[in-house]
Amino acid sequence: MDLSRMTELATRYLANYGSNNPGLNRLCAFREEAPSEIEVSVYEPALCLILQGSKMASIGDQSIKLSPGKALLISHDLPVVSRITKASASEPYLSFVLFLDVQLIRGLYEQVADLPPPNPDVRSLSVASAEASWLGSFLRYIELMDKPLDAKVLGPSILREIHYRLLLSSIGQNLRNLLVADSYASRIAKAIGQLRSEYRSPLRVSELAKIAAMSDSSFHKHFKDVTGTTPLQFQKDLRLIQAKVLLKEMGNAVSDAAFAVGYESPAHFSRDYSRRFGLAPSSDAARF
Repeated sequence: MDLSRMTELATRYLANYGSNNPGLNRLCAFREEAPSEIEVSVYEPALCLILQGSKMASIGDQSIKLSPGKALLISHDLPVVSRITKASASEPYLSFVLFLDVQLIRGLYEQVADLPPPNPDVRSLSVASAEASWLGSFLRYIELMDKPLDAKVLGPSILREIHYRLLLSSIGQNLRNLLVADSYASRIAKAIGQLRSEYRSPLRVSELAKIAAMSDSSFHKHFKDVTGTTPLQFQKDLRLIQAKVLLKEMGNAVSDAAFAVGYESPAHFSRDYSRRFGLAPSSDAARF
């Protein structure tokens, strides 16, 4: 697959607009010139296309390697552990990320109702080689970056086409699960929304199961089927991600960060933080 045009556009995009172009508000470009440390962040539903370099990503027990020409598709909000493994000044890591519109996907339900039913056990994170079926419309969307009027008039219809073509692609089974209002994927998505908004509060699985309209045992099973992790680990990752932000950007003390994200014990927080990031929070705070 020839990615030279995409690579050229990514380089020009970053030079002219930084990581974000206001006319294409769902599109971002990323560049790194050296391998990175382990990062944990919450990925929203998105399509990520790797153009140069390589990256490792994992959620729960699922780990994947992303190399040029590979696409990563995420259908739910997920805490993802990632690290750029190959990048240099002469050949930097480059990628485009398109944040997906879940409501737009669900709005396509009637038009694609005759599609073969997706596998209900498909995970929220999937990876495959980029396919010509959706790559063409993705390229046309990126090419609008220097044409604000075209982006305003034509952008929405091209975005709709991208979402439609992703639904039909081999990588899009996890998106097709979202089309069915009562699917496990849709019900777990509601519980994830609650977890994200209330991650500081004590975890009450029975309440999340009720939101998902499942029994506690069924909720545990399907939550892990969809996300690759448990509700407890999911909440823990949300807390640790926010704590890292507080230490890095706000300059919080370790104990303050621990209490702010919902931990009752700074010692417990430090143990979890060290296991997840490979560095004690006090060392991380000093480094920041």
